[in-house]
Amino acid sequence: MRPSVFSPVDLGPVRLRNRTVKAATFEGRTPAGEVTDELIAYHLAPARGGIGLTTVAYLAVAPEGRTHAEQIVIGPRTLPGLARLTDAVHAEGTAVAGQVGHAGPVANGRSNGVHAISASRMPSPLSMQMIRAASERDLTRVTRAYVDAARVLVRAGFDVLELHMAHSYLISSFLAPGLNRRKDRWGGPLERRARLGRQVARAVREEVGGAVALTAKISVSDGFRGGVTTEEGIAFAQLLEADGHLDALQLSGGSSLMNPMYLFRGETPVAEFADAMPTIVKWGMKTPVGRGFLKRYEFEEAYFKEKALRFRRELSMPLMLLGGINRLETMEQAMADGFDLVAMGRAVLREPDLVNRLQAGTATEGICTHCNRCMPTIYTGTRCVEWAADEAIPTA
Repeated sequence: MRPSVFSPVDLGPVRLRNRTVKAATFEGRTPAGEVTDELIAYHLAPARGGIGLTTVAYLAVAPEGRTHAEQIVIGPRTLPGLARLTDAVHAEGTAVAGQVGHAGPVANGRSNGVHAISASRMPSPLSMQMIRAASERDLTRVTRAYVDAARVLVRAGFDVLELHMAHSYLISSFLAPGLNRRKDRWGGPLERRARLGRQVARAVREEVGGAVALTAKISVSDGFRGGVTTEEGIAFAQLLEADGHLDALQLSGGSSLMNPMYLFRGETPVAEFADAMPTIVKWGMKTPVGRGFLKRYEFEEAYFKEKALRFRRELSMPLMLLGGINRLETMEQAMADGFDLVAMGRAVLREPDLVNRLQAGTATEGICTHCNRCMPTIYTGTRCVEWAADEAIPTA
């Protein structure tokens, strides 16, 4: 018998009150790289609205692993604020995940004050600098940084750690053959390109044991030539499952560096993005090449579902379905299809109380139109621009 999306579920050692997840979406509320009251309020809104698990994004393991300087680097300095956040969310009955990662080539080295690293050397469209290829010493340091970050997040009271292995971030850059041109033990066949992700998962699991759930965000398809394909994504997932270090996988897609709209689908707010960027990037986005960067994909409900079903057929471990989920019918069908949880981003950004209203029967679907004008607001505080002033996210 299929479970209801509103039924409790065990994710590793963590009991969730239902099977809904607030997907990681950079909140734009850490201007000094610290937890703020505004960041806490951002997560309290969906917690009070019934979500089972809210995900704090994006938490970097190292300074050069931030996408830009305003993001949190996990460490002793940020631990007290992170603990304050988890305490507040737990008081609402919701579990808290921390998305843990290293942005790799998606990092803005000029903003961070330190050059970005990737699987292979490449130019950065964000910083207009060269991204250097990660050395053996870098990879040892970054793996250790994941372990140190995991230790801090456990102390801070997080229930789930989500390892970011998608979207062309560092681990994902190693997986993508078009970004990984290495000739050493980190490049070539998939098993070697998957080495870093598997090494990180093993090292973090050895550190946290059974204290928290450990998951990973992986790609059903990167959506660009030379990116991770669906077939390679499945093969990578099978390696992770065989290793046995993870409690679940969240199935995402697209590339923050090469094809971001493959993840979001729907309208492409080119003008709004350009207006939010520094002058040189703004100019670039208004050229034909820049406009082509934000490709247009028609929105459809649960747009990753068909690819995700291929993962479901090949894997036995718990899976989270993500990608344009708005309707109760879609959520319940995901349960019937064998998915264990459903993750939503824009739907609960638009309506933080959506889960409560779906469960109460006062709504059957969300009202998000997928205009994607929320996307450029990450630089000024991520929000739905359709909200009236009196519907703004409350203070903590």
